[in-house]
Amino acid sequence: MSKLSQIQLLIVAVMSFVLLFQDQIKISIEHNSNNTATSAFKFKNVPAPSKVDAATNAKLMLLDGDIDPNGGDLKALTDGFAPAMEDQPDANVFFKGGTGGGRFRIDLGKAIEIAQVNTYSWHPGSRGPQVYRPWAGDESDPKFNPEPRGTIDPITCGWKKIALVDTRGNEGQDGGQYGVSISNSQGSLGNYRYLLFDCYVTEVADNWGNTFYSEVDVVAKK
Repeated sequence: MSKLSQIQLLIVAVMSFVLLFQDQIKISIEHNSNNTATSAFKFKNVPAPSKVDAATNAKLMLLDGDIDPNGGDLKALTDGFAPAMEDQPDANVFFKGGTGGGRFRIDLGKAIEIAQVNTYSWHPGSRGPQVYRPWAGDESDPKFNPEPRGTIDPITCGWKKIALVDTRGNEGQDGGQYGVSISNSQGSLGNYRYLLFDCYVTEVADNWGNTFYSEVDVVAKK
């Protein structure tokens, strides 16, 4: 191989490396302690919950797990109303105590270009942090299954893994208010109709590790 060809291959390799890392998922996580959290859900970089967003009129479906009847139903996640206090079960959605989380789906009605997915939670103890994996999908994949129930791996039926979110701290002081914003360095997470959330417990020392999810916002790219 000539020296020129080697240089050309090196340039192609470097450009491929750059392109690969230009298009990256960004996860912004912010935490307000129990002493500083307010109903305004104000964070430095993560936007506050929106009254109206692309998920406001979306349809929500439970695909795995049991929603705790002491909390709100799934629609509370997209109704634009955040909790007014740190322990307000009916303004949050959470899975039954002692269970290992669950899975729910948001149907936006049609595929849209998504700029951000933002999630919010608030609880004074171990139900404050968020641990979940979001997926996205639409009917463009011939093997797409819009309802992967139970333990079906979404990646085997046309869903795209977006990220893994884990807001837990290392010092055990996890109570408070959390805001998470998932975006992409290129400004778009892609064109999708459906979002799927696999929610996991924050701890297994007792039965109270299921997060109090307050709101989920889907921001369409302008």
